[in-house]
Amino acid sequence: MTVTYTARVANARFGGFSQLLLLWRGSIYKLLWRELLCFLGFYMALSAAYRFVLTEGQKRYFEKLVIYCDQYASLIPVSFVLGFYVTLVVNRWWSQYLCMPLPDALMCVVAGTVQGRDDRGRLYRRTLMRYAGLSAVLILRSVSTAVFKRFPTIDHVVEAGFMTREERKKFENLNSSYNKYWVPCVWFSNLAAQARREGRIRDNSALKLLLEELNVFRGKCGMLFHYDWISVPLVYTQVVTIALYSYFLACLIGRQFLDPAQGYKDHDLDLCVPIFTLLQFFFYAGWLKVAEQLINPFGEDDDDFETNFLIDRNFQVSMLAVDEMYDDLAVLEKDLYWDAAEARAPYTAATVFQLRQPSFQGSTFDITLAKEDMQFQRLDGLDGPMGEAPGDFLQRLLPAGAGMAAGGPLGRRLSFLLRKNSWVSEASTGASCSCAVVPEGAAPECSCGDPLLDPGLPEPEPPPPAGPEPVALIPGPVEPFSIVTMPGSRGPAPPWLPSPIGEEEENLA
Repeated sequence: MTVTYTARVANARFGGFSQLLLLWRGSIYKLLWRELLCFLGFYMALSAAYRFVLTEGQKRYFEKLVIYCDQYASLIPVSFVLGFYVTLVVNRWWSQYLCMPLPDALMCVVAGTVQGRDDRGRLYRRTLMRYAGLSAVLILRSVSTAVFKRFPTIDHVVEAGFMTREERKKFENLNSSYNKYWVPCVWFSNLAAQARREGRIRDNSALKLLLEELNVFRGKCGMLFHYDWISVPLVYTQVVTIALYSYFLACLIGRQFLDPAQGYKDHDLDLCVPIFTLLQFFFYAGWLKVAEQLINPFGEDDDDFETNFLIDRNFQVSMLAVDEMYDDLAVLEKDLYWDAAEARAPYTAATVFQLRQPSFQGSTFDITLAKEDMQFQRLDGLDGPMGEAPGDFLQRLLPAGAGMAAGGPLGRRLSFLLRKNSWVSEASTGASCSCAVVPEGAAPECSCGDPLLDPGLPEPEPPPPAGPEPVALIPGPVEPFSIVTMPGSRGPAPPWLPSPIGEEEENLA
């Protein structure tokens, strides 16, 4: 059974985890005491042989071997390899638990979509949930030793009430050499379709919702099968095990205490029991034992999943939800806070202090700023008013020169790029143009300055490219079509249409 100690560590306090060190069931002591005694026994045997059995020449050779093993044992990357392996196993362990097929969502959908208080409606709902439970039993007895010992054959499944004898015949007559845990899910789908044809399921949307929940349930059963089939790669497990065993085999020799009279470095103290070596063995070997216990949580270890308990719980609650609780509602009444503007549940004397604490509004609500820091400022580098056009600012940044003049080629190109890529509206662009006052009857003379290069230097617009004037085709009364010349010059293209950049660049050149 799973060892639960959550209530013992609900509140952090001095030595909170220390009380867990005395637990035996599910503890590291229960897993590791045999290996620890074996390691200590081999160590003491080598120590006794060095002190009382070997000759002086043999002792000198053994001492050199001890120094060699102690020097090169650290080359084995035990922490690196073991850490990654245990992390992989723990993540896999929790993912397997998330794949346990729980019928809670499915039973709620069955109770809400399959209608009928008569025996026929009850039979539909109970059979649907029994098929879901049967699928879970079939997959769990395939991956869990505890469930297999409970249901070693299909006959035990029939006697337990998960399958009828007629269903067993259909199940065994199905010619398939693969695991057939999915067969009850197909029965579920067929029965749901039959209930829809009989009107027990009101519409296709309800049937779709029911089958979607079934697919989620079946998917979890399939993931359990794949987790049982695809293990952690064997080479990874072998590498970790060999690294750990070889490291402590070297420690059996390299951590021996030598005769201090020989004057070896770091061998000034002679003890019989290697305390820190035993602690290191306890930590590293215990780390490997954690991975060994969690790599398959469907066994019978103290911390393995309670699969038989889950089967009993799931079967019972699913039948209660779709049968006894079907259409069983309490009388509708107004709640206690019907007329309250702000509903607030009461607090006990032990928790009333939480009512006095302010609600959390956000981590920035407690920040205070000085009054001068809250004033809006202009953007860096802008000396004019906040509404100044971007071209005026760029004009001050560009150096003055012959090539940058409005009439120069570089100036005309920059002016063209500004007009084509700027987001300034046509009205604001036209505001930079000025027209001279002329006598009545004469044509006005207007010029537009380039705000990018020199606002005071007028630059006449380049003349339109030479060519035939635009024409339009309109239907005529005699001929099929007549060619009519459109008066006036072509105006600027709308800003949302692509402009003929290549043509204007050629004109500028």
